[in-house]
Amino acid sequence: MSFRNAYEEVLGRWPGPVEGVDLPTPYGVTRVNSCGPAGAPPLVLLPGGGATSTVWGACAAGLVHGYRVHAVDLVGEPGLSVPASGRAVRDVGDLVGWLDAVLGGLDGLDGLGGLGPGGPVGPGGAGGPVTLAGHSYGAWIAAHYAAVRAGGLGRLVLLDPTQVFTGLRAGYVLRALPVLVRPTPRRIRSFLAWETGGAVLDEDWLRLQDETAGFPAVRPVTGPRPDLGGLGELPVRVLFAGRARCHDAARAARAARRALPGARVDVLPGVSHHALPLTAAGEIALALA
Repeated sequence: MSFRNAYEEVLGRWPGPVEGVDLPTPYGVTRVNSCGPAGAPPLVLLPGGGATSTVWGACAAGLVHGYRVHAVDLVGEPGLSVPASGRAVRDVGDLVGWLDAVLGGLDGLDGLGGLGPGGPVGPGGAGGPVTLAGHSYGAWIAAHYAAVRAGGLGRLVLLDPTQVFTGLRAGYVLRALPVLVRPTPRRIRSFLAWETGGAVLDEDWLRLQDETAGFPAVRPVTGPRPDLGGLGELPVRVLFAGRARCHDAARAARAARRALPGARVDVLPGVSHHALPLTAAGEIALALA
């Protein structure tokens, strides 16, 4: 099965209709898959590294009654986004510029809350200010974005964020290294089985993950932890996966509460890091209610 076929098969199980749009940005074309009623409060979802926007299907099913859901394929990661040939995303500033362009493009299509390059540019779209949510590496991107664009957001939701409040466990990095250096379907499945403790994951999604092994390796943007001191009164919700192997969830939650005293921070017992968007959709929907 080709990557595109596997991608469409997973997307076909989303609550329909799903509208796919390719948004031009300075860093390439970004695919966004949207569902839910136009005019509903906008929710933008960023996946973790190595995943695609399709990972949010189970969550979308529980969210479309209250949100216009926009799930993004990260530029440079597996998905239908196409990086620009002459301008790569190289640092946090580039990620902020890229997400400015994505949100600005969605604003032009949907009335996304008046976001555009440089922050808020108007009184807000039909659905109100955007909720920005991310999982894992996507949460790291979302946190960095909120650190400089808090005034243009309605809410920030971080789902088992990595490298935001604590670092990664050395054992997790060592286990992930072969997948990062030379991914194969076997290595991807072995790593996911290890991290999730053998949890039953959607087989169509797993086949799509198999196909991501054929994507050219692009070094993800890394950098310091985001400075969250400028979030001001922005409402923040943080959920940690209790069985995550990438970090100690209880320790990360304590660090999050210290960094963001006004945030609501919880740990979901029995959920692993990589399974979180797939198996904890109900809890995520409650967090976003």
